[in-house]
Order: sequence, then C-alpha cells, then structure tokens
Amino acid sequence: MIDQGTIERIIDAADIVEVVQDFVTLKRRGVNYLGNCPFHNEKTPSFTVSPSKQIFKCFGCGKGGGSVNFIMDHEHLTYVEALKFLAKKFNVEVVDKEESPEDVAKRNRRESLMIVSAYAQKYFTDFLFNENEGRNVGLSYFRERGFRDDIVRKFDLGYCPDGKDIFTQAATRNGYKMEFLEESGLTIKRDDWVRDRFSGRVLFPFHNLAGRVIAFGGRILKTDPKAAKYLNSPESEIYHKSRVLYGLYQAKNAISRSNKCFLVEGYTDVLSFHQAGIENVVASSGTSLTNEQIRLIKRFTPNITIIYDGDPAGIKASLRGIDMILEEEVNVKVVPLPDGEDPDSFAHSMSSSALIEYIAEHETDFIRFKTQLLLKDTENDPIERARLINDIVKTISVIPDTITRSVYIKECSKMLDIEEEVLYGQVRKIKYKLSEEQVIKEKREEIRKSQSVKREQQQALPEAVNPCRIEESALLRILIRYFNNDLFTIEDEEKHESRVVKVGEYILSEIEADNLSSVDPIIQKIIDEFKEHQFEEFFNPERYFSQHPDAGLSELVSGLLVDKHTESLIWRKKGAHIEDEDEILFLLVPRLIEEYKLRHVKLMINELMKKIGELADSDNLDKVFEMQAVITNLYSVERELSDKLGKRAVTS
Repeated sequence: MIDQGTIERIIDAADIVEVVQDFVTLKRRGVNYLGNCPFHNEKTPSFTVSPSKQIFKCFGCGKGGGSVNFIMDHEHLTYVEALKFLAKKFNVEVVDKEESPEDVAKRNRRESLMIVSAYAQKYFTDFLFNENEGRNVGLSYFRERGFRDDIVRKFDLGYCPDGKDIFTQAATRNGYKMEFLEESGLTIKRDDWVRDRFSGRVLFPFHNLAGRVIAFGGRILKTDPKAAKYLNSPESEIYHKSRVLYGLYQAKNAISRSNKCFLVEGYTDVLSFHQAGIENVVASSGTSLTNEQIRLIKRFTPNITIIYDGDPAGIKASLRGIDMILEEEVNVKVVPLPDGEDPDSFAHSMSSSALIEYIAEHETDFIRFKTQLLLKDTENDPIERARLINDIVKTISVIPDTITRSVYIKECSKMLDIEEEVLYGQVRKIKYKLSEEQVIKEKREEIRKSQSVKREQQQALPEAVNPCRIEESALLRILIRYFNNDLFTIEDEEKHESRVVKVGEYILSEIEADNLSSVDPIIQKIIDEFKEHQFEEFFNPERYFSQHPDAGLSELVSGLLVDKHTESLIWRKKGAHIEDEDEILFLLVPRLIEEYKLRHVKLMINELMKKIGELADSDNLDKVFEMQAVITNLYSVERELSDKLGKRAVTS
C-alpha cells in the first residue's frame, strides 16, 4: 500500500501535459492542449488536456481524469501500478507497504500541520486588520509600500503581534497542540522557554497548489541588527522550500491563459505586479532557483521571463537561472531593469500600461542578454571575448532539443561574428565533457505487465436511461466548482444571530430532505462521497474527484470541469447576458434544485399514471384511488415549482 502523503507527492509531481505528451502529440489551443484521442480512432482532435486543472477529457469517447487515470487506461495498469509508474518517471520515492499505525499517525500529523497553519493565517490576517497594533504597524507598513487593501487580502497577508508568545497562547487556548505549533515552525520551544517565531513581523503565507497554507515568510519591521530581515518557516512535512514558488496559487490560471510566467525574486515583487494588473508572476522568494521550481512552472507554461533586480547580485542570479531553465526544456527570456531598481520599486514608479509596455519592449532572449551584459568587459581584450563566447556556448549546450540548440547557434554566430561550425564543434566538446562528468539520466522503462489486474469500470448510464441526467450533471458541476462558496445568510430568530450557508451544505441538505437519489450509480456515488467529506474544512472536490481511482467517476467529473459551456443549458437564455457564475450562485443554485425537484415530480406523476392504467381493469379500486390522491398532491407541488420557475417548467 502507498501512503497518502506519497500519493499526493506523486500527483503533485505528475504534470498532466508531460504525462500525456509521452503518448499523444498535443498542440496548444488557448489555455488548454488538444490532440487525437489515444483511446479511440478519430481524425478530428477532441482530446483536451487542461494544465490548470491537471485533467484530460475526450469529448469523443468520454474518457477523462487525472494523470493516474490516464496511465491506468493507456498502460492497462491498476491504480497502485499507475502510481508506481508515475513515481518512477518523476523520481518520487515509493515504499510499498501496508499502512501501519505509524503511517496513519504520519498522515494525521500532516493534516494537523495544515490545520494549524490555516488557523495561524486567519489569526495573523485578522490581527492585521482588526487590532490596533496590527493596523498601526503592519497595515501601515503595507500601505506605505503602496499596496492596496484588496491586494493584502488577496494574498492573505498578516501581522504577528510583537511580544514573547502572544500568538502561541491564543493558539493553545483554541485547542491547537504545542507539538504542531513547534513542528510547523510557528512556535519555538526550548525547555520551559517559549516564543513566537514571527513576533513583530508582517507575514506572507505560502500556499500549495490547492490553496492551503503550508508556511510563512516574515519581514521584521523594527531595527534589530541581530535579527534577520526576512525569516521563513523551517522545512516540515508539508513545506519544502525548494519545491514551492511564492504566488503560484494566485498566478496559475493567469499563467495558463497567457502561456507565460514572469519570474521575480521577492514577495513584494509579486504583489506589485498583481497590483499593476500583471498576475502571471511568481517568486523564488529569496532562495536560489531550483529544478523543482522550474518544473512547477512548466506544468502551466513552457515560457519563462526572468525579471530580477538590476544590481550585480540580481544579474548573477539571472545568469544562473538561465542555464537551469534551458536545461529543463523551457524557453527563457530576460527583462533587464535599470541599475538599482527591483521589480517592486520599478512597478510602483510607473503606471500599469507603462510597465506592460516596458516589459514588451525590453524582453530579450538569453543570448542578447548575456552578450550585451558581458561585452562591456571585453572591449579590445581577445581573451575576455573568447571567455564570453565560451560562456554563451556553454549555455546553449545545456539545451536538450537539437533543433532549438541549432537555432540559438545560428543566432549566436550572427551576433558574435563566429562561424557556425566553430560553435558546433565547441558545443560537441562541452557536451562530451558533461557526459563524462554526469551520470546519464536513466530513460523511462517500458512498464507493461501482461497479466495486470483489470479494474472494473463503471460506465455512466446514457441520458435515455437516466431521465434526470441534465439536472444532475448541472448540480454536480456546481457542487464540484463551488462547494465551499458562500451562498446566502440566514437569520436564526431564536438565537438572534445569522449564519452563512455554503453551496454544498444547501444542495446536499435539499437532496436529503426530499430523499432524492440518482438511478446512475456513478452520480449517486459522487453524491454519497460529498456527504462523507462535507464537514472536512479543507475538502477540495476538484482535486478529490478528478484524481479519483474510480475511472468512470473521474471521467464524468473531468467532463464537467472541462466542459466548454460555462453556464448550464437549464438557465441559459439564448442571447441573454450572463454574469459571472460565482457572483449569482444565490440565484442559480436554488433554481437548479427546483428544476431537479420538478423533474422528479413529473417522473413520479408519469409512473403513477402508468400504474393506474395497468390497474384500470382490476378490482383494486382502493389502490387506484390512493394513487390518484397522491397524483393530486403531486400536481399541486408541480404548480408551485413551476410558478417559482416563472412558468419555464421542464418537459417530461
């Protein structure tokens, strides 16, 4: 058995585009990729891969799911075998064993760290906006730096009160255990001595791709020569700094849409760009750029533009990052900033339109960047010029793709006035030397097991068999996308207080109240699993169901998530303007429920009428009268629902 933590690491590492591209030729279309389905013969591509949602869906044969589901179907492997396949491809260590009590404890500890981190973020953000010290010190700092309150809230920024252990005391009073406060790095404990790690600092939370807080970066505000200006959470079960990029959660959709990612150094660089309307930006957050971070970006785009500080340290970091990015087969460009400027100060010094225009005009490929930068020191010095050429050729040599490499050699030849053959010869020397110094990366092994255990596949019933298919699909799509969204507020007259009702709570309670169920076993299974997880604070339906080991279930959910039609046909009026769906859920969700109930009422009426017809020639008049009374009541309910829906009742 593979423990849950390892499964999550495999799913996080297994980029859906990279997985599918091993077997299918994909072409980018907008924010998604398109190709011919490998599961059935087709001439017109209908196989869609969504990098932002990390799912695939074929609109021809219906197959869909996440990376694990794709490998299960394509390689005819079981769920566990597919996980091992992907673990090997993406270098994730797997220890196959039965889940022991220790494994359960580890999984629970990981979840506890997530929960205590979420509490800390809410505490710090609340303190920033609602306490005098938070407003006067923390919020004032952000406002003085020119950040609007909406940007502060967008990134869940906060402030830890300046004191020995004010936060720790609040956390323990609320039931959070000291061991998890310590392990997450929020609290430092030495024997009987306890203090808050981030005391007196403004805080920048790190989110994982699912949006859960996993760590913090804190900036000190008072002058203290003994204290570090920036302080990060220590590494833990949930936080590994080499695998995290600040702002990726907030940027991932914009990166996919624009097919480009701007890479900056610091937290405030990210905030300033977002405030300027440029959202496809992430930060390496003060740490040296790592291969894992580059691969994270590559999941959403193959194009990275580096915008580091204009000082020598920033330029040096840019040069180092270029080689690493090219080695990962990602296109790289650079935007050099004026000396002394950083992305934060530069973004604040001009309007949004001017910043966008500057980036467009100064964005340059790495050869021009290196040449212009290094040529300054090589004038009239042939030895230094030769060193420059070797430096650029070394960078070109790390590019894995032969065609891309040859294009850059041609460009380099023109710019430096060197014959192409000379450059090719130098590249060959460098690559030969590298092959001797480095261990050759192991190629992917063909893993096919002739006697692999075939899983049972539940196929969704056709619409003709499931008369509520349209209504149930619409409800499922809303549940999956907006499960945790606020729907409306209700007043409790007895307690004289209000309570927010979530989308998931409302839909599930309405279905349960009227004892409604689906004849489609897959849809019913999804509803049942929603009920099982509805009280889990961090339940993420999109991730949970799209990566589900049940192939039929993940196919159905993937189809709903990749559906090209944003609004359900049930409420869409031809030619009418439709607001953003999440802004009018309070109107759409009750309407969907009423449509669903009305469909069930009509089905019940039809079924009873059919039974009455079958009993017409019998002597069982009592049964007929009883059913007629039920039909009368159902007609009353039908009229009431139809009136609510504005006479737009569904047809039988």
